Amino acid sequence: MTISGPCSGSTLVPMSSWSIAHISAVTLPVTDMAASVAFYERLGFDTSYGGRDAAFTTMRAGDSVMNLRRVPSSASRGWGRVILRVRGVDALHGHLLEKGLAPTAPRDAEWGERYFEVSDPDGFVISFAQPL
Repeated sequence: MTISGPCSGSTLVPMSSWSIAHISAVTLPVTDMAASVAFYERLGFDTSYGGRDAAFTTMRAGDSVMNLRRVPSSASRGWGRVILRVRGVDALHGHLLEKGLAPTAPRDAEWGERYFEVSDPDGFVISFAQPL
């Protein structure tokens, strides 16, 4: 059986001829840039572009990039989750508690990860996961 992936038009190419290396960045709509930047700084991200007063901000933690785009408070955002692979999930949980955040308790999942979650100021779920 050959598994194929998309390319331009209706032509399919074998999956072995292409691959997705990684997600370059995630962009989330936020209603209060200052509150969102402060939240992600407490998670350990650094601002590399924009900032608390900007319409668009890029935040980085290692190779992970989180973009924040300011939207009107009336904009419908829906629901979303970002999953970050981490080392030392329990230590990170304690660190976030010390920073005044309220993450869920770490737990072992049936799919082979230990993880916990915390919601950002706009309700997006940020999950921190470590393979068991």
